[in-house]
Amino acid sequence: MELTGNTVLITGGRSGIGAGLAKAFHELGNQVVVAGRRRDQLDAVAHAHPGMATLELDITDPSSVTEASAALLRDHPKLNVLINSSATMLGDDPGHRMDEADTTTQVAVNLLGPVRLTSALMPHLRRQPRAHIVYTSSTLGFAPIALFAIYSATKAALHSYILSQRFLLKESSVTVQEIIPPWVGNGLAGSPDHPLAMPLDSFIAQTMQMLATDAAEVLVKEAAACRNNAGPDEHGFVDRLNTLFLAQSY
Repeated sequence: MELTGNTVLITGGRSGIGAGLAKAFHELGNQVVVAGRRRDQLDAVAHAHPGMATLELDITDPSSVTEASAALLRDHPKLNVLINSSATMLGDDPGHRMDEADTTTQVAVNLLGPVRLTSALMPHLRRQPRAHIVYTSSTLGFAPIALFAIYSATKAALHSYILSQRFLLKESSVTVQEIIPPWVGNGLAGSPDHPLAMPLDSFIAQTMQMLATDAAEVLVKEAAACRNNAGPDEHGFVDRLNTLFLAQSY
């Protein structure tokens, strides 16, 4: 991806990785549009970053996706980069009865949301001379944490969807990249300062460098072991990962 001269829509751009990416693209002179449900939070983002635009959008609501997409393309007809970074991570325990609302919310936000939004914008993106779709998945899609089972499962499903979409777009002007974060100090899980968490600033800096390449997967070295764990010892790797996670204090 070329990192300048773009019009970029970022979901989840109010905090964490999404906010870090929004700031980085904004500082490079791109037109950045941050999408979210709450107007007050969007206004705070725009106030902190003059020139950054906002879009009210609830990715769990199909009608909101349709209406917001139309407004976006009306106001920003040069849109050529979509970064799907919205996520919600709720604790659960598949060894016991699961909470229906929490389960449904995570599937709606983490999987159906990016699928719906990308689908709504796909005809426009395919008409652009160069366009890019970026997804933020997770190493937990490859090596799940048992107490975040649904979150992990949605990220695994998202990765599978990305593989299919990338294949079907390979002859088009649209490229598809997948950011696969490790545990990042973004407040999504545990303290931002936890010693096992990769500092957010460092993650964003390295991620931007890799987005500037043609890499299908944006993978910092801290994420490689989990990303590449599949194999004869997959179960053992996941058991050891979960044992380490449960031994931590948060």
